[in-house]
Parts: sequence; C-alpha cells; structure tokens
Amino acid sequence: MNREDAGAVQPTGHRAGMQAALEWHRTPVLAVALGGAVLLAGAGLATSRPDLVAVGLPLALSFVWALLRRPSGGELAVELEAAAGERAGEVTARVDIAADADWVQLAVDQAGHRTGMAEVAPTSGALRSRSRLRHSGPIDLLEVTARSVALDGVWVSAPSPRVRLGWNAVPALRRLREIPVAPRLTGLHGSHEGARPGQGGDFRDIHPFAPGDELRRVDWRATARLARTPGELYVRRVNTLSDSSVVIAIDTADDLGEVVATWGTADVERTGTTSLDLAREAALSIATAAIEAGDRVAFHELAPGGRTLRSGSGARYLARLRDVIAATGVSGDGSRYRRTPPVPQGSIVFVLSTFFDGAAAELATRWRATGHAVVAVDVLPEPDDSRLSAEQRLAIRTLLAEQGDILSELRRTGVDVMTWRGGDADAVLRVLQRGGRSARTAVRR
Repeated sequence: MNREDAGAVQPTGHRAGMQAALEWHRTPVLAVALGGAVLLAGAGLATSRPDLVAVGLPLALSFVWALLRRPSGGELAVELEAAAGERAGEVTARVDIAADADWVQLAVDQAGHRTGMAEVAPTSGALRSRSRLRHSGPIDLLEVTARSVALDGVWVSAPSPRVRLGWNAVPALRRLREIPVAPRLTGLHGSHEGARPGQGGDFRDIHPFAPGDELRRVDWRATARLARTPGELYVRRVNTLSDSSVVIAIDTADDLGEVVATWGTADVERTGTTSLDLAREAALSIATAAIEAGDRVAFHELAPGGRTLRSGSGARYLARLRDVIAATGVSGDGSRYRRTPPVPQGSIVFVLSTFFDGAAAELATRWRATGHAVVAVDVLPEPDDSRLSAEQRLAIRTLLAEQGDILSELRRTGVDVMTWRGGDADAVLRVLQRGGRSARTAVRR
C-alpha cells in the first residue's frame, strides 16, 4: 500500500465576492485637526508668538478642506479567489479590491480566527495568502471584512459585509492493492470472475452450439470428438468478468480528534487528525481501488439530508465522487441517520464510523441481515488523553469499552470489523484481503 499525499489538492479554484455602496462617516482625525489649530492659535495669541499661529494655520486649512470635500457615494467590491498551491496540502488565495477611495482597510480571518489587519491600495491582487491545511474536508479558508478610507483617514466607510471563501480539501489517498468483492457479482464487464457464461473469464465448459453463440467460439477438436450427427457443433464457453457493487457509507455525526481534551470544542488547530479526516481518506481510497478494478461504487452520507451518489464507475464518476467526499463534513445538528439507504442487491458495504453509539452499528447489522457483505471501519484516531484529569481518563476508558462492546457485537452478527489508522497500512491490507477471501466464497448468481 502506498500513500499519496493528496490533501487539499483541488482541480479548480474557488471564488467569492461582494459589492456594496459606501456610506461615509467622519473620524476623530477631523476633530484633532480642528482642536490642534485652535490650540496653537490660542497659544500664539496669548504669548504673542506669531510663529505658533502660522503653524496652526495649515491645520485649520486642512480641516476646512476635508470638511468641504466629503466623499459622496461610491462602491466597494471585494473578490476572493483560491487555488491549489504547488506543494501538497497548500492553498493560495488572492484578494482583489475595487473601491472609490484612497485605500482600503482589511480585517482577515482564517479558520475562524483573526489573523491580521492590512491596509492596501484598491487594486487587483491587493492581498495574497498561502495556507498549509491540516485537515481535509470543507473549511473556512478565508474571511475578509473591508472598509474604505479617504482624505488621509478623515472619512471612512461603514464596514462591509463579511466575504467568506470556503474550500473543500481532498483527503490523502492510500493505494490499496485489493479490496473485498461483493457476494453477488453483476454485469458483463469488470475484473472479477463471474459464474455466468460470457467473455474474458476462465474456462467454463464445452456446450452444444445454440442460437446466439459466435462461430469463432466453435471448438473443432471437441466437435470432432463429440458430434454424433452432421452439422452438430460444440463451442468452448468461458465465464464472464463481472462487476462488484461497492457501497461506502460515512457516519458524519461526530468529528473527534486525537487529542481527547478537544472533543466537543471548535478548536481545529490542536485536535490532530480527526475521525472524519480518516473517514474521508478511507472512503476515497476504497472508492479509487474499486473503480480502478472496474467495480461500481455508491456513496451515502449518514446524516439527515446528507449527500447520496448512485452506483457509478469510470474516471469521470471518480472525479465527481472525490469532490463529494471532500465536501463531506460533520452534520450540523448532531442528529443521527435512522433510515436505511438504498443499496443494490448483493453488495459489499463499508460503514465508516467511530461506533460510539448504536446508530451506525444498527445499519450495518440490517445490511448484513439482508445478505450484503458488510465491513465496519472504525475511523477513531488513536486517543491522546495526556491532558485529561483522572476522572476524565476514567470516562474515556468507559466510552472506549462501550465502543469495543459494539464492535464485538458486530463481529458476532457476521460483520467484518477493521480499524483505519494512519500507521496501520499493513494491518488494513490484511483485513481487507481476509474479507475478500470470505466474500469470494459466497454464492454468486
């Protein structure tokens, strides 16, 4: 198994923009100019110092000039654009500004945190950023709030609406050499040995010529040996190469990181690899291996209103599926998906979940009871409880014990269980190969 660092690589750029009318307001700079002029003039008259009066005169003239030249109307346009960087996991963004002003003040947020302020000229490419993403999936790449400034800061506009640029980071890809095969093979194209006569497979039998058989399939040696009447022909038949139906189901109710202390928080900087990072990686890796083998893949996001893709194959379908997987994030309300998604008959179903409650396990059990081959993929990262108190460590151990009971119950119902860890590539392959051998011994129709 080879791992390709494909994180955050996006085939096309993303854009977001905003255009608003400017509403101008005075700043304290005008009051400072007036106060300074009055103070200097008063001090000069009181001390008979004409030089002080001369120094205050430019301030007074500047006050009058700025007051009379109040900006009227105008527009502010902000456009954000992002594209994949040259390095893996890198994204570059550009901020274009068009405004009827001398310059523009920008407040920049990245990943929900204020990262800086900038004053730029209203030009194309006024601001550029480069980010190295730590997670896959949908993220808030860049948020910008702008306001225009005129006449050396005497007049400023009201802050513009916030412009948000999202980005769907594609997960890393593991090259799987082999994945399990569905118990029922379908179709006449693929790479798996079927049980029906067709083309491309191993030898099946010698059969009397029948309507629909091709003349090039006639076995003349068998005909000479077996024919009893003139004109009787025998053909050499082989098995067909069929498709395996693969279904990938991702539980998006939880997104738990390696650092247990960050569970239940929005701190994406210190979580480490999260369960959805591993789930997206597993989904893309399994889908890529299946489609490259000629199989058909369906995708279900186990969340109310979650995305669903019907079975498909080919390079274009894989590109579409990659975009859908990259856009898969945690469900907003935390509600569980209870209805069983439609699955083609005789499929192999990969259920990707942390299995901290019985919702995903219940769906896996239902699929197994209806004759599908089911593989439960545990995508929980290796927990790091170093920052927890003694009571919290006891709680997490209890939670992990409950998860272990759920996985043990799945094994008892005939569901194959495996763990998807960042460093367990060989173990993943062994589990997949064992599942493949057991699936191949199932009845094929």
